[in-house]
Formats: sequence, C-alpha cells, structure tokens
Amino acid sequence: MKKMSLQWRLTIITTLFIAVICGCLTLFLYKNGVYYIDLLQDTVDAQSDEDNSEEADEIYINIPDDKWDDFADDFSIQVYNNKADYKKRSLLFSTLLALLGGVATYFLSGHVLKPLRNFSDKIEEVQAQNLADSRIEENEVKELNRLSVSYNRMLERLSEAFEVQRQFTANAAHEFRTPLSLMQVQLDLYNSTEHRTLLENDVNEKYVNQIMDEAEKVLHNGSSVDSILSNVYQKLILKFDQPQTIELTGKKPKVIFFIGPTGVGKTTTLAKIASRYKVDKEKKVAFLTADTYRIAATEQLRIYANILDAPMSIIYTPEEMNDAIARVSEYDLVFVDTAGFSHRNEAQCQDMKKLIDGLDEAYEKEVYLVLSATTKYKDLLEIADTYKEIANYKLIFTKLDETITYGNILNIKLYSGAKLSYMTSGQNVPDDIEVFDTQKIVKQLLGGR
Repeated sequence: MKKMSLQWRLTIITTLFIAVICGCLTLFLYKNGVYYIDLLQDTVDAQSDEDNSEEADEIYINIPDDKWDDFADDFSIQVYNNKADYKKRSLLFSTLLALLGGVATYFLSGHVLKPLRNFSDKIEEVQAQNLADSRIEENEVKELNRLSVSYNRMLERLSEAFEVQRQFTANAAHEFRTPLSLMQVQLDLYNSTEHRTLLENDVNEKYVNQIMDEAEKVLHNGSSVDSILSNVYQKLILKFDQPQTIELTGKKPKVIFFIGPTGVGKTTTLAKIASRYKVDKEKKVAFLTADTYRIAATEQLRIYANILDAPMSIIYTPEEMNDAIARVSEYDLVFVDTAGFSHRNEAQCQDMKKLIDGLDEAYEKEVYLVLSATTKYKDLLEIADTYKEIANYKLIFTKLDETITYGNILNIKLYSGAKLSYMTSGQNVPDDIEVFDTQKIVKQLLGGR
C-alpha cells in the first residue's frame, strides 16, 4: 500500500468504510425481516380453534381442516424461499452501493487533490531561467497555503544565489579581461593557489578539499576561468548558508540566552544587540544576569541597562528567572547574560543546562553561543561539543578585528551545523556589530582585502 497514490488510498479506505456500514445495515434489516416472517410462520403453525371472527380489526383466512396441512407445508416453503431471496438481494444491493461509493470517492478525491498535483507539476517545470515565473499564487491554493509560502521563499533564495553568482562572474570578467591576465589566473588556479590560500586562512584541509574538488572538475572539463572562480566563491557562500538573527513572532516576551566561555565578550555583545532593538527598532527590552561569579559583569550590565532605561534583575535559579520574566511580560525581548566557564567544568555545564531548560514553556527562547575568532581550532571543537549538550544554539563570532584568519568560522559552522547570526569587531556599543556578512568573509578567505 506504500506504493499507492494518495487518491487510491482514500478510495480504498472510504470504500471499505461504506461496505462495513452497508453490511451492518443489511444485516439489521435482514434480521428484522426474518423475525417478522418467522412470527407469521409461527402463527400459521399454531392453528387456533378459537373463533375470533367477531374481532373487527383482525382478518382471518378460513381454510378447511382437511387442507390445512398442505397449506402449512406450502406456506413454510414460501417463507423459506422469500428469506433466501431477501438475503441475496440485500447482499447484492449492499455490494452495489459500496462500489458506487468507491467510484464516487475516487472522482471526488481526484478533484480535492487536484491542487496538490498542480503544485507538483509546477515544481517539475522550475528552471534557473524561469524562477520568477514559477511562483505560486498563495490565495489560489488555500489547502497548501503554508507550503506555497515556503516554496516561494525557496525560489527567492535560489534567485538571490544565482544573482550573487552572476555578479561575481561579471566582476571576475572585468578584473581578468586581458588575455595575459586570463592566462596567469588559469595557471595560478592550476597550481592550487586557492587551495593554499584557504589553508593559510586556517580552513580545515578536509573542507578545503571538498571545495577545491569541485573547482578541479570544472577546470578539467575545460570551463572558463570565470566559471572556476565563480564555482569556488559560490561553494563557500553555500557552505556558510544564510545568517539567522533574532526574529520577533509577536509572542511576548521572547527570551534570548547568551552562553559561551569566559572572555569572549558575551555581555558586550548582548548590550550591542539589545541597543539595536531598543534604539533602531523601538522594542522594549529587559535584562537578566545569571553571571554572579564576577561582580564586574553585573555592574557592567547594570550600566548598559541604565543607559537604555531597561529593567534588570539578578537571578540565581530557574524559579527566580521565571518570576523575573513574569514581571516584564509586556516586553518584547528579555536578554539573559550567563556566566562564562571552562567547557571542561561539568558541574557548571549542568547548572547552565538546568537554567535554560527551566524556562517556562510559555515563553519562546533562542540560545546564542558566543565564540572568539581568536580561539584555537581544537578548543573551539571541544567548546562546540560541550555546549551542544546544553542547548541547540546559533553562533556569534567576536573579535574579528583581532585576527587576520577567518577559517575557524567556516570550520565550526560546518562542524556544528549551527546557523551563523552576528559578528563583532570591536568594543564600541552599540557599534562594531553586524549581521554575519557572508560575502565579506568569503572574500577574506579567498585572499581579498
């Protein structure tokens, strides 16, 4: 049945349902008919000598005594034949009704599933050249409204990706427009210049090989330099994926946790993001701090709260956290600053997990792991693994101004599978922070300035 179409599944199930109902109804009617026919038979068999001819409401058939036995035998045979005929016709009628119901269900389900078939046909027609014409009007397919919205958004992302590729190709063609430059670039690619550049930027060799294998295949197929460069560039863009930042769904308040090791700039990063939402987007923000290990951290956050005219509470337990959030339930965002600790400290890891898991289910939450771009690769791997056991997170990279290699950003993105969100490059609040700029980082990885 797994290989059947949805239309046939609906038809078979509905037909069986109708057959069961008809069978039960037929059995009920048959039993009732047989019951009353048997009563008539019993009445005939129980011949009465009493004279009831005076009863006005009853009709009796007078049969001579010498012919009564013949009449009773003939009547019993007739009753038996009538019951058999009644049973046969009832079963035939039920079968016919079930079949008619199945046929009707097949055509009705076909009509109901027509929007889904149209949607499937539309997807099969999608080509890189007709993305704009492949959109589905959301109001025309109410049953598939959410699916059509997701489908249209996917087309938009594909269109943006192709546009980035075309733009890069055009720029590359402009830079390498002379025959001599073209020959030099092709020779550099052949000698794995891009391979060395990525390795020099601390991109893990496993990921470098994955990216360069594609470029080498294109080169061997005789494609142009523009296509080769575009392929490497686009491969990196796709590996970084689209950044995901804080999204307000309208449900208040949304709780944002900032977690990470010591010294990565969690408190400063929290203040920068909160300032953007408070000042630029005019949202109501509140602060909670669970970082009770450092007095300076609490005072630092209190200063930011005073500047933004935002309430701030110090919390020690999940219960205190939920109570504090309840007091600012009309606010849009509640930012929770947590204590930094060594990723090898199991006790503090468990405390952090209890705090995040202890959030009341009535509130939406997002967790952001703040990492420094200057941290060593092996340490980053351990940190990513440790905090993955605490909660699912998105990534924020800080201190990009303190390093010249950005390979670890790509390494941890691919290793953890987490989405990138923001990046910072300085201490100034609310400046020195931006949504993760994929194209900027990719250009740096490829040796751009």
